[in-house]
Amino acid sequence: MVVDDEPDLAGLVASYLEREGFEVTVTGDGAQAVHLAREVDPDVMILDLGLPGLDGVEVCRRLREFSDAYVVMLTARTDEVDTLIGLSVGADDYMSKPFSPRELTARVQARIRRPRAGLGGPGAVRTDRGVRVFGDLTVDIAAHEVTVSGVPVHLTRTEFDVLATLSADPGVVVTRRALIETVWRTGWDGADHLVDVHIGHLRRKLGDDAARGRYVMTIRGVGYRMGAGR
Repeated sequence: MVVDDEPDLAGLVASYLEREGFEVTVTGDGAQAVHLAREVDPDVMILDLGLPGLDGVEVCRRLREFSDAYVVMLTARTDEVDTLIGLSVGADDYMSKPFSPRELTARVQARIRRPRAGLGGPGAVRTDRGVRVFGDLTVDIAAHEVTVSGVPVHLTRTEFDVLATLSADPGVVVTRRALIETVWRTGWDGADHLVDVHIGHLRRKLGDDAARGRYVMTIRGVGYRMGAGR
């Protein structure tokens, strides 16, 4: 789904995606985008931050109530605060206008078509189905499910991939750059704070915090690794 109130730009992006075999729905209205997303259940939403009325931040916030679609936020304002606001409501990536539709299409292709983070690495308790257990936290890679104390935790695709990457080798510290290269794999050249924002989302949903680090531990000056869950 392409959501942008500039018809020419939206049409151009849609044409590039359609050429690569994607089915594309286009709208320039934020409220309609939320309504359509419930109907078509998009895998990806290309979302303009500066929509009139219901802006991109609010659209993304509402989308996250029912969808884990991969969200790329488009912004004409390069101010870092705008970027962080977009990411804080669940956007996975962003591009500043003007941008290359070819690069945007490549990012979408890389994100949708690559395999999920694989199994592997010692440290967590596993079952034959690839279930990783850290105290009360259970990460089921095959089923794409996460629970804490038996209660399901809804994660976006990117949040799940971050957790899957960290839990694949629990005893190893993963740097921010390594997380970006593993999870995003799109030639991301922006600031590494992208990782910190998603780690913050992940911790909040798991009932974890930076100080305790039961599930996700911060290794100052290096990156992150899994905790034992106790």
